[in-house]
Amino acid sequence: MTTVHANEIALGIESFGDDDAPLVLLAGGTTMLSWPDALCERLAAGGRRVVRYDLRDSGESTMTDPEAPAYTLRGLAADAAALAGVLGGGPAHLAGIGVGGMVAQVAVLDHPDAFSALTLVGTRPVAPGPPDDDLPDHDQATMSRLFARPMPDWTDREAVAEFAAAGAEILGNDPVAARAIAARIWDRTPGTAPPVQMANQIGMVFSRLDCKPRWRERLPEIEVPTLVVHGHRDRFFPVGNGETIAREIPGARLLVLKEAATAIPDAAVGEVTEAMLTLG
Repeated sequence: MTTVHANEIALGIESFGDDDAPLVLLAGGTTMLSWPDALCERLAAGGRRVVRYDLRDSGESTMTDPEAPAYTLRGLAADAAALAGVLGGGPAHLAGIGVGGMVAQVAVLDHPDAFSALTLVGTRPVAPGPPDDDLPDHDQATMSRLFARPMPDWTDREAVAEFAAAGAEILGNDPVAARAIAARIWDRTPGTAPPVQMANQIGMVFSRLDCKPRWRERLPEIEVPTLVVHGHRDRFFPVGNGETIAREIPGARLLVLKEAATAIPDAAVGEVTEAMLTLG
């Protein structure tokens, strides 16, 4: 892992594969660890240079103020385009997961020359908050269970890992994998201040981020090959969100993972890798 300066900020990155191979740029949902190690390794074995990175206010990227971010969703999109340019080698295949998928949609719309392909995993075509009337909202019973839990002691690594494991079980993800990832995130988080840990662990910065203007109506403008991956059991952004994105982006392919929720499970890594590699 290292840091790269792009768009006048530092972005924490981790690279896999040959530096001269076509670039696949992975925008995380909270930190870069939203993307499984196994998927990064499989993409690299398929002849790609894979770079996963931390969004601002997470991981090793520039930390400003997660409670009152001064940048916007479009700033994060500009970061992705600038990073692709700094890394070089031509337009990149951009992929975003969760809220990182929102960043990826806007990045390809605002900076089309920077990207050659787009993969969207477990995301939706509108900003955080109430969705459009035709989009399924979060499963309310699941959200009630998630947010009824008291926050952990953010200075306690084990408590944070247990909090993540319990949340994964509620969402339908693998609690063992979630515990391990949360511990890794905790280890690389700069400090234990609650706002910083929350931004790293559960992406709270997005609830305070300016995500206007809307971009859904612009999705038909996307011309690059696009793959939409969505878990059939996703209770956070139900699968109807992915289905809508795939309908509204011309020529997009929809891949529904029957046994997945919000995370890409190990059993689906091969299928997702193969689908991404076909985009270029």
